[in-house]
Amino acid sequence: MTPSGDVIGPRISGVGTRQLKTQIDDRGEVCELASAGWPELAGVGSPHIYLATARPGITKGWIMHGKQTDRLALISGALRVVLFDGRETSSTGQELMELYGGEHSRMLITIPPGVWHAVQNVGDVDAMFVNAPDHPYIHEDPDKFRLPLDTEFIPFSFISPRLQ
Repeated sequence: MTPSGDVIGPRISGVGTRQLKTQIDDRGEVCELASAGWPELAGVGSPHIYLATARPGITKGWIMHGKQTDRLALISGALRVVLFDGRETSSTGQELMELYGGEHSRMLITIPPGVWHAVQNVGDVDAMFVNAPDHPYIHEDPDKFRLPLDTEFIPFSFISPRLQ
């Protein structure tokens, strides 16, 4: 990623990023996570927003939604988000994309339906992210599909010398 937040390398169709600006003064920090005018948040309506944490070395995923668009705001710690375009009709089908963010590079990642994603804490402290999906979670009928981290369907390995 460039200093202005532009992604270097392949992009998956429909995946968007927005650098989240942090204002710092002698009292602390303020970081705007969402604003009604942002196109990434169109359709939020009555929001379903949640905070998630990941312990050091932990990876959450692979997950994919059939209808829901996720909007992940990387807040604290050091996170790697890996995306895989599993959509058969997408111009970027079967493409991988890696993004890094957290407290030193806060960003909002828009993940459309059909894109598999996983979030890995690559730091030494708990990491946090917030999700503001465009559909509320329905516990009785969740729009969530899962694959194991070591699936052969996605050509990516989370194993690194540091995390072994």
